[in-house]
Amino acid sequence: MSVHEYISQTLENIKKSSPGQTTFLQAATEVLHTLEPLLTREKKYLDHKIIDRIVMPERTTMFRVTYMNDKNEPCSHFGYRVEFNSALGPYKGGLRFHPSVCLDIIKFLGFEQIFKNSLTGLNMGGGKGGANFDPKGKSDGEIMRFCQAFMNELYKLIGDVKDVPAGDIGVGGREIGYMFGQYKKLTNRFDGSLTGKGLNWGGSLVRTEATGYGSVYFAQEMLKKQNSSLEGKKCSISGAGNVAIYTAQKLYQLGALPITVSDSTGFIYDSEGIDVELLKRIKEVERKGLSEYAAAKPSAKFTPVNQYKAGTNAVWSVPCDAAFPSATQNELNLEDIKTLYSNGCRLVCEGANMPSTLEAIDFMLAQKDFLFGPAKAANAGGVATSGLEMAQNASMQKWTFDEVDSKLHRIMTNIFHDSYDTSVEFGEPGNLVLGANIAGFRKVADAMIDQGYV
Repeated sequence: MSVHEYISQTLENIKKSSPGQTTFLQAATEVLHTLEPLLTREKKYLDHKIIDRIVMPERTTMFRVTYMNDKNEPCSHFGYRVEFNSALGPYKGGLRFHPSVCLDIIKFLGFEQIFKNSLTGLNMGGGKGGANFDPKGKSDGEIMRFCQAFMNELYKLIGDVKDVPAGDIGVGGREIGYMFGQYKKLTNRFDGSLTGKGLNWGGSLVRTEATGYGSVYFAQEMLKKQNSSLEGKKCSISGAGNVAIYTAQKLYQLGALPITVSDSTGFIYDSEGIDVELLKRIKEVERKGLSEYAAAKPSAKFTPVNQYKAGTNAVWSVPCDAAFPSATQNELNLEDIKTLYSNGCRLVCEGANMPSTLEAIDFMLAQKDFLFGPAKAANAGGVATSGLEMAQNASMQKWTFDEVDSKLHRIMTNIFHDSYDTSVEFGEPGNLVLGANIAGFRKVADAMIDQGYV
């Protein structure tokens, strides 16, 4: 059986063992096919059945989470923690609270996390968790009671050298605080078992900014290879959470102009540039939709979701030089990327997890004048800084903003060069999908071989 046939058979086995888990299958398809050159060259990975093993989580836990809402009614949700791979260190990966959360989504995110964490060079395995709970529209009391109920189950799994969750969509500083308080009560421990903590009780500076900053650092490194920079470039961003906000902030710092953001209600185009402080007030303080941004800023135009062309994400219809998908998975499809390309966009750098469809990725890789930064490399800044928070907790230290930012910048630069150098090694210079996947996989696979069949 050829390597290609072996990978195809593995993907068929995933379809049978994980029916209906199309997002996980998409992630596995993207990774496994790019590994073909490595598997052909180094037979040890086939001999040790690494592919068969790495697509299977080491542990999957589902649990019920029941809390009382403000009407004193019991509400129940599914909770998940998928501990995918611990070859390089304790499981590390965020918690997502969103109605779309299901085992398929958590497995896809956990699988991606294995290779992303590997690329950082820090000792972290891959995992992910969450619940199909929607914090939107809930009172602080309801969110607190849900987080406490969620931790009543999660605490049995986590630990500072065992499994260290962080935040993700729907889980910010407020939610981490409520969960950490309950963890501390249940375990009588104050340790680094959660990251994204408050700055005055164990959190790290730059953690909030890290994914957005890291994505922009990665884009800058891609452009340096072309003897170019972000200076003067108009940039479209999707999303309006932490990743999008701090992507915009760092773009300004490097001389670029962010002109769009989006949320579940629609998108904003601001020809004068996104007002980061206004965006933060609306999304982080007032927790309102983006129509409020347009009402406060005359230069901004708001387009609601119901006016989007079917099958497209309208935020990508705005002409730009570079695009930063920073919202959620599969938000950039083939029609979207063709629109971006025809309007002059020549760089996509992924801030979200798997925001581009496989067809969109194939199109980007086929263009000789296009730069594409895949998520597992480009958005690794968040988990990298979580790893730096773990290091600070373990050593009882607190580093300055500049110290952490400098370490983050160095990590993102190293990730780019590891990915680029690997793409050159395997005869496809600039294919950072292949480069990042092989570079991340090799470290994990070699550790799995060293540690035996466990």
